[in-house]
Amino acid sequence: MDFRFLRNVLIKGLVLFLLFDLVLAGVNPAALGKLSLYNHLFAGRQRFPFGEDSSQSYNLSLFNLDAMFASLDLAAGPKPENEYRVIIIGDSSTWGTLLRPEETLAGQLDAAGLSLCGKTIRVYNLGYPTISLTKDVMVLDYALRYQPDLIIWPITLEAFPVENQLTSPIVANNAVRVADLIARDHLPLDPHDPALVHPGFWGSTLIGQRRALADLFRLQMYGVLWSATGIDQTYPTDYPPAQTDFNTDITFHDMQPSILDANQLAFGVLEAGLRIAGATPVVLINEPMLVSVGENSDLRYNFLYPRWAFDQWREMMSARAEVGGWNYHDLWNIIPAGEFTNSAIHLTPAGESILAGQVEQITLQQSCP
Repeated sequence: MDFRFLRNVLIKGLVLFLLFDLVLAGVNPAALGKLSLYNHLFAGRQRFPFGEDSSQSYNLSLFNLDAMFASLDLAAGPKPENEYRVIIIGDSSTWGTLLRPEETLAGQLDAAGLSLCGKTIRVYNLGYPTISLTKDVMVLDYALRYQPDLIIWPITLEAFPVENQLTSPIVANNAVRVADLIARDHLPLDPHDPALVHPGFWGSTLIGQRRALADLFRLQMYGVLWSATGIDQTYPTDYPPAQTDFNTDITFHDMQPSILDANQLAFGVLEAGLRIAGATPVVLINEPMLVSVGENSDLRYNFLYPRWAFDQWREMMSARAEVGGWNYHDLWNIIPAGEFTNSAIHLTPAGESILAGQVEQITLQQSCP
């Protein structure tokens, strides 16, 4: 009887677990991302969680936008009436690779004590370390629920190739959200692109979501160590400097000189982002980059860009901005070469200070409603 009793308990337990798992498949366990200890037991983060060495940075990369936003200080509560809210989206240069939160563009602007329209300017860092206009648009679309008064959007040519749009892991693993953007806002992308990860029914169950759910739990637990130390990435004392010598290859994403093919660039995604912003003003900034003077620098500005491609893209951007009435600022060469760190777009704190000074002037020129 003991054996039969144990057998029946195990069978019933297994059946109940499977039923529970099937029910969760209908409600999507990922929705738990909106439940967060940040802004409750400990303060909200100053930038999105992102990291590769959790043991040193008390951080990790995950794909749940609900959890990512819920961990930010932006989500601390209702927007104060006396706050002029600025959000900055973009790539790793906005997020702040090798920079502490207060050293980033958003951090320096927020610390400047600026005011506009009779309100205190607060600046929030919504950069994320991959380069894709579609990723930026996905973040922008979500961020609108936090009622920004101004969106600052640093961009660079590497975010434009069509082949780059869906390969960012944060984009690929938010296939449903991206497909909705494509359908709703007419992004010129294929919702059936194989780069997008569709988990299917079983992938939405408790078993299929076990890694995602574990990441949600880990993000909360790292909040304890992060709030005690303020460390959210590793800060090596030595790192490979940005490349300044190049070979003679001047192709750009398989495009050959001398004509940059606009059909292979996702201008339509940029335009969709501006439409999505609606009445919220958007400042587009051609973000600063390294201009090398090393070997073959007459052919390439840096590791990312041959001169012919970047020059033509700048001409395209200026022309489209004029026709579209975009608030566009071309700040590509304002930072000295010595103020870049490990890549052609990552700045030192001093380099960020130069950029912040320019963006501060642009911000204070905004008209008030």
